Parts: sequence; structure tokens; C-alpha cells
Amino acid sequence: MASWDIQPQGVQGQLKVVGKHAEDLGDVLRALLADMQEAAQAAGTAVPGSQAQVLPSGQPVAAGYKPVGPVAPGLVPHGATGPVAVALAEYAKERQSDFKAMADRCQAAVLGAAKATNEYVEGDLEAARNAQNAARTVRLDALKGFGGKK
Repeated sequence: MASWDIQPQGVQGQLKVVGKHAEDLGDVLRALLADMQEAAQAAGTAVPGSQAQVLPSGQPVAAGYKPVGPVAPGLVPHGATGPVAVALAEYAKERQSDFKAMADRCQAAVLGAAKATNEYVEGDLEAARNAQNAARTVRLDALKGFGGKK
């Protein structure tokens, strides 16, 4: 017969560690998307679009100078699109299902381990109840003469 020695407190501690790492992963993915958005905005474009009023250095735009910012549909809120911005937006779009799958797997693993541990504890409690019920049914007076003592 198989024997298990699961310590629920230990499992709970490990689930907290995994949960923290899952939160860290979410933070990293959010930062990745924010950085991609910044990169898309800073990449420039080959397509003329809206004029900027101030250069990145903080200097006013010279007469006739028309710097243009990139736009990736769904990634940055501008009217022009640049090849780098579009590529970054496409990458983010293609990886969206991968990012969601990572989060879903982390959640499923944590919830599955918690559920399995709870079932293990419930099984232990049920076994203890069954043992107590079995002990109650034993007639102690029938055991008095058993084992050589009278």
C-alpha cells in the first residue's frame, strides 16, 4: 500500500513562494509591454505624421522641422505608423496568447496543488473518523480474557 507524508504547512509555504514568483512574472510581462511601447514611440517612422512641438532634448522644434512619432495599432496612441512600431505591435500581438498561457499555467499549478493538499487532509480526517468509529464498536468486555490475563 502506498504511503504519503505530505505536510500541508510546507505545501502552503511553497505555494506562497510560487505565488510571489507568479506575481513577479506578471510584473515583468507588464514592464516588457511598457518598454516595447516606449521603444515603439522612440523608434521614429518612415511615414510622415503629426508634428511634435518639442524635441526629445526639450528644445523647441525649428521652423520647417517635422519630427514624427511611431504608432503601432493597439500599442501606442498616435496617428502615424513606423516599421519598428508595427513590428513591436505584431510581436506583442503574436505573444499575447503565450503570455496568457504562462499566467494560466501558474494559476492552474497553484490551485491544483492547493486542491490536492486539501483532498489529502480530508482523506486523513476521514481515515481518523473511520478509526474512531471502528474503535467504538469493539466490545471491551469481550477482550478481558484475551491475552492470558483474567
